Amino acid sequence: MEAIKVEDLGNHVGVVRSTPWFTVTQDMINNFADVSDDHQFIHVDPEQAAPIFGSTIAHGALMLSLSIGKGYETALVVEGTKMAMNYGYDKVRFINPVPVDSKCRYNSSLLEVNDKGGGRLLMKFKIELEVEGSDKPGFIAENLAMIFV
Repeated sequence: MEAIKVEDLGNHVGVVRSTPWFTVTQDMINNFADVSDDHQFIHVDPEQAAPIFGSTIAHGALMLSLSIGKGYETALVVEGTKMAMNYGYDKVRFINPVPVDSKCRYNSSLLEVNDKGGGRLLMKFKIELEVEGSDKPGFIAENLAMIFV
């Protein structure tokens, strides 16, 4: 991946970058339920979840968490970066359930860059979870990353 000069970041505002498609499995959902201690039936019990959603559905927090690691696949690499860190979220909206075995991908676009001084850049990204076959995203979020150059 080619590094972008700080002064050229503005050229990347609004450009959508997408991860490869991946499948949300019941094992992923069950493992997240164990780690988060959230074993609500809509996530882990196919028989109980079926009348409501047709199948189990992924935790919204699972899909949000996955966006961090998968985000490395679409990251903008800034020339001279010493460190980058997740700085949090301005907005998160879980719009549509993500059924088990869904094919998904993350679409990311840079919204803005703010120079915070001292070699720090605060970058805001729109992250959208695309679910194959659905006209609505699983979630939309505004993620903040602090870059140290």
